[in-house]
Formats: sequence, structure tokens, C-alpha cells
Amino acid sequence: MLPLALILRAKGCQVEGSDRSLDQGRLAQKFQFLRDHGIALHPQDGSGLTRPDQILVTSAAVEETVPDVQAARRLTLPVMRRAELLAQLFNAAPQSIAVGGTSGKSTTTGMIGWILHHAGRDPTIMNGAIMKNFITPQIPFAGAVVGGGDVFISEVDESDGSIALFNPKIAVLNNISLDHKTMDELRSLFRDFVSKAQVAVLNLDNVESLALAAALSPRSVSTYSLVDPNAHLFAHDLRPSLEGIDFVVTERETGDEANVYLQMPGVHNVSNALAALCAARGCGVSLREAAEALSGFTGIKRRFERVGSAKGVTIIDDFAHNPDKIAATLATLHAFPGRLLVLFQPHGFRPLTHMRKELVTCFAENLSEGDVLVMPEPVYYGGTTERLTTSADIVREVKAGGRDAFAFADRPACGDKLVSLAQPGDRIVIMGARDDTLPEFAADLLKRLG
Repeated sequence: MLPLALILRAKGCQVEGSDRSLDQGRLAQKFQFLRDHGIALHPQDGSGLTRPDQILVTSAAVEETVPDVQAARRLTLPVMRRAELLAQLFNAAPQSIAVGGTSGKSTTTGMIGWILHHAGRDPTIMNGAIMKNFITPQIPFAGAVVGGGDVFISEVDESDGSIALFNPKIAVLNNISLDHKTMDELRSLFRDFVSKAQVAVLNLDNVESLALAAALSPRSVSTYSLVDPNAHLFAHDLRPSLEGIDFVVTERETGDEANVYLQMPGVHNVSNALAALCAARGCGVSLREAAEALSGFTGIKRRFERVGSAKGVTIIDDFAHNPDKIAATLATLHAFPGRLLVLFQPHGFRPLTHMRKELVTCFAENLSEGDVLVMPEPVYYGGTTERLTTSADIVREVKAGGRDAFAFADRPACGDKLVSLAQPGDRIVIMGARDDTLPEFAADLLKRLG
């Protein structure tokens, strides 16, 4: 909601808002940032809705019983979802690029935005995460960039089905794997998404997107791969390090090659970079210019972000919250020596139930001997939900799979356990989504270790 509010404010709209986090006294810095940008804030009790010219825009987490929604209904004000408003702005842009997929959306969106910014295209960027390249003292929460050019780049979400509202000129699909919906639902949503675009950017290394590539017209598809040299863009000669990864990319049609250095580690980020390069090529940016821009891309907050080290222990903050993301992060870390102490905070009771089997398999197969998993209960700030699966259920099954794991009722107890376990050479990884206090927790752990 924050980046969308910034885009609307920059376009001259009057923007006001409410948030239960504000009422609960959390995230004071973010709310002050909004006030500083001329956005009025109200309690989430309906008191902010008083005028006939107001439109209520809600996130997917806002239920009909929330007082603001009830007030809007009483006043017969228009009520729309966040994605509906974003889609209106996006679909009106002359050149629109939508980034979808189960994993890597925010990073890929940031990469495309930085390439086109570097190329002088002055894009508008709507991201679900903070892009480090665009952070300034005035804009510490750079989840949005309001440009004056004709390009609108946006991350789009399949979890609530709102991806169907977007009609992109270029559709980027990183991958398809289990997350918020069944695989059949995901296949249908993503097939419709890429079919509407003039150019579909598809990952040949993911079996699901590979199947889509085979079903679409070759003239409308731009493909990338780390294993198939027949892809339009092929990455090879990978050289990983703790700080990043180097690789060479070859363009099939021209034979051109470019060297890329990413300031973020992990083979999965090479895949994200290839998707961004394909999208940039679709906008007329040369491979060499796009590759040069990527080497200056500093990354996304909470995407394998190194918090710091104390007494030989390194702390990393990461957004991983589904099996694919978790496996990618663990694989990146296991490429280098050191035990892993993993805190995984599920991003809700419903997704925990939905992914229960896959999460257990993920941790059992991707944690190594000596690694430790620590889990609090899922993040919860209000609303109705069924608590069919708990963190204790996941931990019990992971332990049955032969891995060391602990469940605690709250996060402070998890922090105590991590501090007591930590030894020189360990890496502590904080994983989870939908909770802006996780970076604070990671920073506090670093202080305690020091």
C-alpha cells in the first residue's frame, strides 16, 4: 500500500490512510515518512471516511468487518482493492512491464527498473519491496519510483488472483511453484497472464514455465536459461562468491556476449538477472548496456541481506517464506562453510497449512547435519483465520525427518535459543514475510551477540 500511496501522491492525488499497525503503535518511522509526504493518517475506526468524494482502497488483508469498510458502505462510497487501482494506472501506461511468478518478483522488478533508469527511460516502478538503488535520505522506503517516462514496471501478485487484472505489453514469468494456490489454479492464472502480452519472458529452467513456452507462439516469447543454450539469453561460466556472483550471458540471435557481476550471491539471482535482461531487450536496451547497469544494482532490502557479524557469527535477513525461496537461500549459504541457525517465521496460519507437507520436505532435505531450525508461531496482527497447522506441527515432522528443530510460542524465546546456540563460524538466517519488524529482530540479535 505504501508505494501505491506514494505514486498517487506524486500524481497530485489527495491521499489518506489507516493501518492497524498504526493503531497498535508499531512501525512509527514508516508512518512518519507517510506524513512527511503529505499523507494524512487516521485510526482504523471509520473516522477518516466523512466525504462523498472519497474512495476507499483496501489491501487483500482488509476484511469486510473492518470499521473503515463498514463506514464506506454506510456512506455508499466506492470501495476497491489495491490491485484494482494499481491495474488501472498500469494498464494506462504506453509501455507496461509486469513481473509475475512464485519467486524472485521483487528482485527482478528492481533489476528491470534500475536498467531502464540507467538507460535514461525514467520509468515508474511499483515494487513489493524496498529497492536499495533508489533509497535517499528523503525516500528511505523506496518501494516506488515515480518517473516521467512512458514505462510502468510493476510486480504483480497471483496470491489473490489479482494478476488477472493486468494487461502488460511485456509479461515476465520467473517460475511457477506451490505457494498460495493449487498448482492447477496457478497454471491457469499464469497462462492467461502471459497470453495477453505482446512479449512473454519465460524461464526454461522451470518445468512449468517451460511448458508454457512450448504452448505460445515463438514470435511472442523471449526465453532464458542457465542450462539450455537454445534460450534467447543463456548464462554460463558462473563464478560465485560470498558477496555476489559473476557470469557471462550470450544472446542466441546475435551471438553477442556480455559479462555481468551481481552484487548479490546465489544462482537464483542469475536467473532473476536473465529475466530482467530479456525484459530490457524487449524495450530496446542493448545487452551490453543492460549488463553494465546490472553490475551497479545493489539489491533489495531483506533479500539475502547481510545484517552484520559479531564474535564470528554472521546474521542474514531474508524474505524467504515458501519452499522454493527457502531452498534457494539455503543452497546459496551451503555453498560456503559454516553451520546454519535458521529462524523461520511463517507468514500466516493459512499458508502454513497450505504448504505444510512441502515446507517439511524442504527443511528436511535442505538443512544439513548440524543445522538448526527454530520457529515461532506464524505472524498474526488481527482478522479471522483458522489455526489448523502450527509451527510445532512443522517442527515435529522436520525432527522426524532427522533434522534438529525447535518450536516456541513467541519470537523472543526463539531469539534466546539462537543466542544460546551461536558459535564462531555460524550463520544465523532470519526468514519470513509480511512482518516489517523482522529486520529489527535481526539487528537486536546482532547487538546481543556483540
